Amino acid sequence: MKSDIPVTSLQRLPVYLNYLKTSGNGEQYISSGAIARALSLGEVLVRKDLAFTSAQGRTRVGYVREELIAALEEYLGCNNRKTAAIFGAGGLGSALLSYGGFGNYGIDVVAAFDNDSAKIGGEIGGKPVFDINEAREKTRELDVKLAVICVPAKYAKDVADVLVDCGVRAILNFAPVLLKVPEGFVVRNIDVAANLAILSVTQ
Repeated sequence: MKSDIPVTSLQRLPVYLNYLKTSGNGEQYISSGAIARALSLGEVLVRKDLAFTSAQGRTRVGYVREELIAALEEYLGCNNRKTAAIFGAGGLGSALLSYGGFGNYGIDVVAAFDNDSAKIGGEIGGKPVFDINEAREKTRELDVKLAVICVPAKYAKDVADVLVDCGVRAILNFAPVLLKVPEGFVVRNIDVAANLAILSVTQ
């Protein structure tokens, strides 16, 4: 079951998928060892991660590359298109709206929401920017399943409350504040500064 996979393993699966899609010169097979060396990971760790998918390795040759890609895409739900919206159309939000890689994981970013009248009614990266006061109506109209919070910390809780009210159950939070949501909702808090601090310890 997907609920049994450790979070760290789940976080690595998209990394494997991206590597497989962007590497190789037409090779039919790829081994767990080759993946491990390319990504500076342990081979046993890679094998354990891939074992959560339906991929089946072959003795001495490894995995059929296309089969492994398909297994990863299936596990990650890339073939089940999901709609997402960006809340906060500032610098980070605008960058995400213009990013074209979400489609590789079955995610369609369809709109942004903001309270800046200069942005409302316009487009960023080809995506419409709506007034956050229209969130309840528009998220339902667009069938938004995922949301990304890109607002300053002091506004993040209010935006999270709006998303809960809208019934958007999966939230990625880039605001530097720890958000909590009711049972049945999921929020993943990404503190960029904290992650940089962790990296700095290794330097």
